[in-house]
Amino acid sequence: MDGKHMQIGEVAARTELSLRTIRHYEETGLVTPSARSQGGFRLYTENDVARLMVVRRMKPLGFTLDQMRDLLDATDRLDADDRSGGHDHLDAHSRPGAHDRPDAHGRLGAEERQALLERVRTYQQAAAEQVEKLRVQLARAEDFEGTLRARLER
Repeated sequence: MDGKHMQIGEVAARTELSLRTIRHYEETGLVTPSARSQGGFRLYTENDVARLMVVRRMKPLGFTLDQMRDLLDATDRLDADDRSGGHDHLDAHSRPGAHDRPDAHGRLGAEERQALLERVRTYQQAAAEQVEKLRVQLARAEDFEGTLRARLER
């Protein structure tokens, strides 16, 4: 390995996901290995690991595979736009009607970019709500554990 690609075992260790789970995410289209070795082994990059970490963080918050795919699509498109010079090309002097479609360089129009940002914002808000619900559940669980501990200490 040249340091740029990792085999699935290393990715599994880094993400704390099982090989089976990583393969399932590949089958469902969430994460695709960036390459294959000559022997046919899956090869992953840091970007692939980052995508798996997004999925791993979304799962305990109750997001569906379709929601994960939707968020990854939105962030992929925003990232690609940022790499291509993105929103820097949008200004008050742009031609009328150009704000809602990609330009000749594939950069997002202003309206499309705002729609993608709104999708990400919706997921952020849903995550925040779910985190708060989990905090309440954790507090209840800790109270229960404390009650049992007190019972044993009598």
